[in-house]
Amino acid sequence: MITHPSFTVEPWCLRETELNLDVLAQSESVFALSNGHIGWRGNLDEGEPHGLPGAYLNGVHEIHPLPYAEAGYGYPESGQTMINVTDGKIIRLLVDDHPCDLRYGQLLAHERVLDFRTGLLSRTARWTSPGGRTVRITARRLVSFTQRAVAAVVYEVEPVDGPASVAVQSELVANEQLPHFEGDPRVAAATESPLVAEEHFAQDTRLRLVHRTARSGLRVGAAADHLVEGPDSTRWTAHSEPDVSRLTVTADLVPGQPLRLVKFVAYGWSGERSLPAVHDQVDGAVAAAVGTGWDGLVAAQREYLDRFWAGADVEVEGDAQIQQAVRFALFHVLQAAARGENRAIPAKGLTGTGYDGHSFWDTESYVLPLLTFTAPEAVASALRWRHSTLPAARERARQLGLAGATFPWRTIDGAECSAYWPAGTAAFHINADIAMATARYVMVSGDEDFEREEGLHLLVDTARLWRSLGHHDAEGVFHIDGVTGPDEYSAIARDNLYTNLMARQNLLAAADTATRHADRAAELGVDDEETAAWRDAAARMAVPYNDALGVHEQSAGFTHFQRWDFDATPPEHYPLLLHYPYFDLYRKQVVKQADVVLAMMECPNAFTEEEKARNFAYYEALTVRDSSLSASCQAVLAAETGHLRLAYAYLNEAALMDLNDLEHNTRDGLHVASLAGTWIALVAGLGGMRRHTVDDSPDLLGFSPRLPEALSRVAFTVLVGGRRLKVDVGRTQVSYQLVEGEPLVVLHCGEPTTVTADAAVNRPIPIPPSRPEPQQPRGRRPEGLAAHEDAGPQTEG
Repeated sequence: MITHPSFTVEPWCLRETELNLDVLAQSESVFALSNGHIGWRGNLDEGEPHGLPGAYLNGVHEIHPLPYAEAGYGYPESGQTMINVTDGKIIRLLVDDHPCDLRYGQLLAHERVLDFRTGLLSRTARWTSPGGRTVRITARRLVSFTQRAVAAVVYEVEPVDGPASVAVQSELVANEQLPHFEGDPRVAAATESPLVAEEHFAQDTRLRLVHRTARSGLRVGAAADHLVEGPDSTRWTAHSEPDVSRLTVTADLVPGQPLRLVKFVAYGWSGERSLPAVHDQVDGAVAAAVGTGWDGLVAAQREYLDRFWAGADVEVEGDAQIQQAVRFALFHVLQAAARGENRAIPAKGLTGTGYDGHSFWDTESYVLPLLTFTAPEAVASALRWRHSTLPAARERARQLGLAGATFPWRTIDGAECSAYWPAGTAAFHINADIAMATARYVMVSGDEDFEREEGLHLLVDTARLWRSLGHHDAEGVFHIDGVTGPDEYSAIARDNLYTNLMARQNLLAAADTATRHADRAAELGVDDEETAAWRDAAARMAVPYNDALGVHEQSAGFTHFQRWDFDATPPEHYPLLLHYPYFDLYRKQVVKQADVVLAMMECPNAFTEEEKARNFAYYEALTVRDSSLSASCQAVLAAETGHLRLAYAYLNEAALMDLNDLEHNTRDGLHVASLAGTWIALVAGLGGMRRHTVDDSPDLLGFSPRLPEALSRVAFTVLVGGRRLKVDVGRTQVSYQLVEGEPLVVLHCGEPTTVTADAAVNRPIPIPPSRPEPQQPRGRRPEGLAAHEDAGPQTEG
């Protein structure tokens, strides 16, 4: 794992058996703990060495100007960057006056374990100081799922080979020195020492710091309290200054006599509350944590995760690495969203500052589908955040001369902060992505209260956007011009297929929801004429298609562009965006990430099976996967069109994106959407799970499962309308059974099947169609198939 032999493959944990400084930053990301509100990177307890120190609060950011060489109407004026807040996990250690820095002395043993079932990060180490004294260090930490504002650490040190004088310094540290940022110097300036001190406190075992951000005006508080256990010689002092509050505990120890420190940390922030209010908030939260105690926090964490795994686990037989990877993925996606509570889900979660901590469209298109079927309360929270940003989205639409709401391409607080409009503002499909995440959540959860309130608002405002953005031509066909689809190597296109099909679903969902809740819709000014206009635009939506090739076009005219010269592109020139101008990319047939393929996954009823097969083969030859978002949906369509060997290869790529650092930027944080894509590749791909409309009936959940030769079994559980459905896919048959809830009708390979809790329903798995295996651009075959780089087309049975 992380291409290093010190990482083992185990089903329920991630274990590192020795410390490797060459992958320290990557390991800090994969060992990060979060609950969607607080994020702690997996830094060593002693603070140093580190790759990137990090403690984050969801929504806390600083703003910085976005100057342009040439001004333009509608350009965002400010960018937003997630900042490193007060770090409460640091516990420094001195042994006979020698600082415990594992780069010095001798590290005899070191192990870290992230347990997916307990939610604990555990660490053990044996270290000999430069002075020759050996100590054993054990530490455990958690970020609580049940007490949203709380994190905690247990730190224990014990001499091994003789007496030692030790000092343990437990700290709250603001404005930590960060590594040099290689990139835009304006961003670096915005995040250097971003916190302005307002209050510092240290007394007995209690610590507190309160700061505010200079430009965004956010107030951040952190408090800590401690329980100290040691010999009679143990003593402590507390000290604070503007950016540091510290408890120093000293003791004279002998072998068999440890010093143990339990540290409880609480965080709070606000853009509106006063200093005393934030002060009191964090003091109250840390007092509650002390009252619960370490053992109580651990027990509550295990109980929370037991409930989650009962409704979310995916079992994989035949590939131990994929089994570990999908549980790693599920755990980290849960951490990114569990207690976000009406805040965004950043692209990196709270594991690092990559993408400046922004939220993008992949939250709704990749992360929320997983959570809809495993942790629906987190989906409602994420969509309520989008709803809370409607005023800003409506104002952005007015600025652009449009009706309804235009949601930002990238943001933290709801304001657009993408400075490059062809791949930002023009990517209007984010509005349909939000709308369809809303419709999916309501369909799966049955949450009518949400549908009447937040859901209706989101659907109506996004439908109004499409109706004003598009237009009918002389023949009555509805076109949407000048937009950018998911493929960011194409921009400002006419009738992007994905955008048009998603907009069509958006318009119909808005019309249907407004009809169901006519009274609430009327309050929003929706009448029969407007819903009829939505339905008409949907019915007449342009769907670009090349009759000569027999394939759908990614956008009107795309198949007539010159093909990119893949044979002349050396491997070191990927990703292309770092080596070629966008001007050249935009006018060629080259695809950064799945676009038509994603449309086929999200809008399955818009294509015949043969169209899917032809489209997949055509675009497979053009797609270079310069985005971590691509492999998972390519896995889904590969499985659906019968290319199981290829589906398995793409599953591996999505699953190991961070564990093997495939994009070489895991140091900046995990790719949360690619993690969610692991589940998508298994459940929607090999499990064949889709939403289907049959004879105008309400949407049904359907399954068309099939496994590659490498796997003998995939089993998963999904939550649907208060029911818990277990799907167990074998080589030749699939079993459906309700673990909990009333009978449910699902589709098995298109046939309605009633599933109950009484007994499992077994159905045979049809043999997939046999087709020539599609080819990828030269040098871009997924790992596992690269050995066949120069081989001819493969035929699978």
